[in-house]
Amino acid sequence: MTGVKGLCEPRFAAVEEALAASLGKVDVGASVAVHLDGEPVVDLWGGYADADRTVGWERDTLTGVNSTTKNMTALCALVLADRGLLDLSAPVAAYWPEFAAAGKERLLVRHVLSHTAGLPDLPGPTAVEDLYDWQGVTAGLAAQVPEWEPGTAAGYHALTFGFLIGEVVRRVTGRSLGEFFAEEVAGPLGADFHIGLSAADDHRVAPLIPPPSQTDEFTAGAPLGPDGTRREHTGAAVRVRDANSVPWRRAQIPAVNGFGNARSVALVQSVLANRGSAGGVRLLSPQGCEPAWHEVFRGEDRVLRTPVSWTVGFGKFGNTFGWGGWGGSLVVSDPDARMTVAYVMNQMIDRERQEDNRGMEIIMAAYGGLR
Repeated sequence: MTGVKGLCEPRFAAVEEALAASLGKVDVGASVAVHLDGEPVVDLWGGYADADRTVGWERDTLTGVNSTTKNMTALCALVLADRGLLDLSAPVAAYWPEFAAAGKERLLVRHVLSHTAGLPDLPGPTAVEDLYDWQGVTAGLAAQVPEWEPGTAAGYHALTFGFLIGEVVRRVTGRSLGEFFAEEVAGPLGADFHIGLSAADDHRVAPLIPPPSQTDEFTAGAPLGPDGTRREHTGAAVRVRDANSVPWRRAQIPAVNGFGNARSVALVQSVLANRGSAGGVRLLSPQGCEPAWHEVFRGEDRVLRTPVSWTVGFGKFGNTFGWGGWGGSLVVSDPDARMTVAYVMNQMIDRERQEDNRGMEIIMAAYGGLR
């Protein structure tokens, strides 16, 4: 096996041990990163970029991180809010007039960011290919009636989150979410993360590997609730082979189709854990980070069917915030410790059939380094 490579400060040796153990058991290829005070203290990778284990996972290997992308999309909205270009408490229709249809004139930007907008599903049955039609999807959302009064309940906006925030960003800036992220976030930070991947980067992509006993037809369907039942789901059924396809890479689906590695994910999100700056680059004021930390909804999520806590853009877990992606990737930030931990891999796990503690073990090992 290609061994673990990269940077690891001695006090975080347990992180390297956790990654090595995971590569020896479940993972095929993976990367982990820890940023402290906006600076890297762990930047590790290892294993293989392909299911046949013939191509090593390299320093600049990228892979799809699925819903871990939502953290990037939310940050773009917070950057605009901090610049005074977007009011999180304003109606979405203030920036996107057509959105006022179907009783949504008082639906606020913060409702979208906190999954309380009442628009968790795309309108009508949808094929994956329909997700590549930005204007078609956003026009449908603008005409849609909310499932509940915005702000009164939460339901995970798995795909719609990115289209809704992305269209607001486009109306405010004249740029797509992917363009804004590249020019205003990834570019200044030097972060190798992409929402809309160029052909020039295809050779660096480690395709996602279906969970054990599954094929590339494995689907990201409606979440399974704790009672073992599914919420009725009419949206696009995204398969592993869709997430590995060239059209998916080229599209902008800002809730789910970002490509990066742990280094890039941790670097970008460490801005929010470190009061607005990372690596000497300031993207937000300290106050501009605070919406990411503060809970705005707590209760049963109607889609996930489990108790959740949402901030403006992120899931909240105790004193930390962040989110993860289908298959296992995740990022968590702790603003008290000024630490961000990211884990990105190509081997997916089906959490309905198998427990997945890989990312949590990395996070716990990182906290051990703070003692």
